[in-house]
Amino acid sequence: MGSAEKPLAGKCIVVTRAPEQARELVDSLEKLGARVVLLPMVSFAPPRDGQRLDEQLRQLASFDAVLFLSKNAVAYIFDRCAQLGIQCEVLLSGDRFVGAVGPATARALEEKGVRVSYVTEKGTGESLAREFGPSLAGRRVLLPRSDRGDERIPNALRAMGAQVTEVIAYRTVGPAVVDPDFLDRTRRAGVDAIVFASPSAVHAFARVIGESDLPALSARVPFVAIGPTTAAAIRSSGASARIEAEESSASGIVKALIEHFAHRSAPARRA
Repeated sequence: MGSAEKPLAGKCIVVTRAPEQARELVDSLEKLGARVVLLPMVSFAPPRDGQRLDEQLRQLASFDAVLFLSKNAVAYIFDRCAQLGIQCEVLLSGDRFVGAVGPATARALEEKGVRVSYVTEKGTGESLAREFGPSLAGRRVLLPRSDRGDERIPNALRAMGAQVTEVIAYRTVGPAVVDPDFLDRTRRAGVDAIVFASPSAVHAFARVIGESDLPALSARVPFVAIGPTTAAAIRSSGASARIEAEESSASGIVKALIEHFAHRSAPARRA
């Protein structure tokens, strides 16, 4: 392939997503010539106490709507339903309203055999509340989420009259052991871009790299945000979110990276 087919040739891209979430992004970047290094800043686990989750899943048929904020929520809900002998895909069919934040979440549901009622135009929970919150007024809504979920989403839905039941579907936990040599290389700006797909990843990276060093590093290496919520987390840490995907998905990140490097007049800066 020529340079037109491999616009990311020679670029070293750091991806901070958990490996099970990063496969599509890694494959896409590598096909375009990038060298990808996984530096997972978050991992996921079931709730410590799953009793409340089980109780709500056994009552799934009583909800008018179920809103999924991420692929993780889909995976953990369906896994737990299978363990409990609950036919989740059946209970989510019919007239029940199924909402998804972003196309990746919608695809995860469709792969499970669920017809998605609505996908937010922008990949944020706030968009979800704003776009179809009025249609959920007076209806019982189940919101499976991370233990680090943003309270603005359920609060916005409640303000519009929805009867929201939140339940912890999974936990977000910290990174495993980080390669100190690669971490040092990252500190010295020996990479071309660092991709973040959640505020949790941003906060964990700041702790590992050093919060005081984050702004200077972002000035030398482009920080890539999957969407506005992650970009806001980067900025609140004092760093710069130089690249933000228009669509909160792997393809959105890839497109943003291609456009960024296409417009750069100088080669990537190395230590």
